[in-house]
Amino acid sequence: MALLTYAPTKTNLLKLRSDLKFAQLGHELLDQKRNILIIELLNLVDQTADFQNRVEEALVQAYKTLEEAVLQMGKLKVHNLGSAVNIETNIRIGMRRVMGVSLPVVDTDFIEKPPYFSLMGTSFWIDSSLGAFKSALKLLGKLAELKISVLRLAGEVRKTIRKVNALEKIAIPDLKDTVSYIESRLEENERDMFVLMKMVKERLEAKRKKE
Repeated sequence: MALLTYAPTKTNLLKLRSDLKFAQLGHELLDQKRNILIIELLNLVDQTADFQNRVEEALVQAYKTLEEAVLQMGKLKVHNLGSAVNIETNIRIGMRRVMGVSLPVVDTDFIEKPPYFSLMGTSFWIDSSLGAFKSALKLLGKLAELKISVLRLAGEVRKTIRKVNALEKIAIPDLKDTVSYIESRLEENERDMFVLMKMVKERLEAKRKKE
């Protein structure tokens, strides 16, 4: 690993030791964040797969009921009845946060203003079709929520992994190497100073004896 460019002084040693502790703490927190995000991401992936299947099944059921209505009443009548339907769709998008990541929360409600048409001469498949399509639309909103959440969490996991790796493989090893280098240099300087002071003392004592 590369040594950081610091002069081998006690002041720099204290600073680098503090930086090393801070980097190690940051690595620990980021590692915890990464693990929590991965657990949340895997959970959302499972939910997304489940809702994908539920949406597909709901759409199949919705179009099946519509097809039955058309077979019994005719395409033109179903089209006219469909034009008379008065349902307002209210899609609310909120937010929740997971480890600082904003994730959407989608709620779908319907404001119905029945009756849409006379019950005379209509098939129960019409009502079944309306109910099936409303259920499918709610599931689609939830599926969109999950897919966007998965994308955002996956992006945050990638960024967090890069930060963890940068600290683990570059910053912390460089700081450790630099701290070790400065410690060894200071110890060497202290030994040299001790030897020098010993030599000075011996010379002074020798001079004093001669006098």
